[in-house]
Amino acid sequence: MTWPPLLRLQEALGPEAELVIVGGAVRDEQLGRPHADWDLATRLLPQAVMARAQAAGLKVIPTGLQHGTVTVILEERPVEVTTFRSDGDYLDGRRPETVRLGVSLVEDLSRRDFTINAMALPVGGGDLVDPFGGQADLAVRLIRAVGDPLQRFAEDGLRPLRACRFAAQLGFEVEAATLAAIPERLEVARKVAVERVFTELDKLLRSLEPQRGLVLLAESGLLDLWLPELRPMLGCGQNRHHAHDVWRHTLEVVGFIPAEPALRWAALLHDAGKPGVRSVGADGEVHFYGHETRSLEIAETIFERLKVSHALRKSAMALIRHHGTHPTEAWGEAACRRFLVRLEAECLSLESWAAFRLADLRAKGRDWEVRQVEHAALMARLGSILAARPPLSVRALALDGAALMRLTGRPGGPWLGALQKRLLEAVLDDPQGNTPERLAELVQREPPSD
Repeated sequence: MTWPPLLRLQEALGPEAELVIVGGAVRDEQLGRPHADWDLATRLLPQAVMARAQAAGLKVIPTGLQHGTVTVILEERPVEVTTFRSDGDYLDGRRPETVRLGVSLVEDLSRRDFTINAMALPVGGGDLVDPFGGQADLAVRLIRAVGDPLQRFAEDGLRPLRACRFAAQLGFEVEAATLAAIPERLEVARKVAVERVFTELDKLLRSLEPQRGLVLLAESGLLDLWLPELRPMLGCGQNRHHAHDVWRHTLEVVGFIPAEPALRWAALLHDAGKPGVRSVGADGEVHFYGHETRSLEIAETIFERLKVSHALRKSAMALIRHHGTHPTEAWGEAACRRFLVRLEAECLSLESWAAFRLADLRAKGRDWEVRQVEHAALMARLGSILAARPPLSVRALALDGAALMRLTGRPGGPWLGALQKRLLEAVLDDPQGNTPERLAELVQREPPSD
C-alpha cells in the first residue's frame, strides 16, 4: 500500500525513526477507499526529521514545531511528519495547551478521536498497529471514540461533528456511548470556528449517505447548534402532493441529488421556509404560499453565519429561487425561452436546474413514474429550444451596444440598457427577428426615449 516516495523518506530518516502511516490513510487503505493524503508519525524529534530529510536532498517546512510537526515535500506533495506525542490540557475546545514529545506509538494513538483513525502501519511493511480495536470496528461499520467519549469530545469540539461526517461518508453507525456523549459536550462544540464547522458540514452533505449524517445532527443536538432554522422542518406535515413531512422530504432530496456542493446545499435549504408560512385552507388543504422567499431568507442567514463563499452562495441561492418553477405543457415557446433567460441571468445551467427538479419530484414520494415521464418530456422540449440557440441575453442580440449608438446617433446612457431589454423581449417572442435589419426596423419604428 505504501506510496513509493515514502520509502525514500524512511531511508533518509533511518530504521530507528520507526516511521509509520497514521490516521485516515490507514483507515481508507483497510477499506479499499481512495485517498490523497499521507500523514506520518515517527519517534524522532522534529529537528532530527528536518536535519535528516534535508541531508537527503528533500525540502522540509517547519509547519508546527511546537506540536512536533514538520512538512516534507515528496514529489511536489506535502506530507506531514509528526513526532509521537501526548497532549496536555485542552482549554479552547480545539488544541492542547502543551504537548509532550517522545512518547510511545501506542500512547500517541491513544489521543486520537476514533478507533478507526487510531491505527498505524509501518512504512516499510509490517503488522498493523491497532491497540484500540479499529480494525474490528471497521468490520462492523462502527464509529467509536478512543477511550472515554466524554473526554475525547471535551478535548476537541469538532469531534462530534466529525463523528456524524464519518458516519455519512462511510455509511457507518455511531456507537451508542459515543453518540450519547455528544449532547453532553455541546458547549465545547460551540467554541469551534465556523469556518471549520462549514468544512465538516460541506463534507457531510457531499458524502455517500448525507441523510445518515443529517439525522445524527438532529438526534445529537448539533443541528440546533449550527442550523437551528431547520429544526421546525421536523414533523412539519405537508399536503396531498407529498408522502413525507418537510424534513423527511428534504433528506430524500439531498440523497437523490448529485453530490455537488451547490446542489446539496440548495437541497438542504430549499424548503426551510415552509414551516414558517404553513397554512390550512377552508377545504383543509395545506399551503406554503411564499415559501421560496422565506427559504431564501433562511439560506442567506445560514450562509452568512457559516461564512460560505460567494460563488457557492450564489449558485445555491439561484437553485432555491427557481426550484418552485414548474413549466407545463400549457407554456408557449416564448414563455419557455423567458424561463431559460432567467436561468442564464443567474448563471444557472439547465442541467443543474433539471437535476434539482428531478430529485425534488422523486422525493415527494408519490406518482414517481408519472412525474418522471413528464419531466423527461419537459427536458426534451427545453433542450430542443436551447439547441436552436435562441438569444437569451442582450449579449446575443444581432446589434451590440456600439451598433445601437451608431444607429441612433446617441452616446451611451441609461436609454441604451432599456432599449436592449426591449429588443431582447421582442426576439424572445420571435427569435427569427434577431437580425441587424429587423432590429434596426424595431428601433426606427419606436425610437428610444430619454
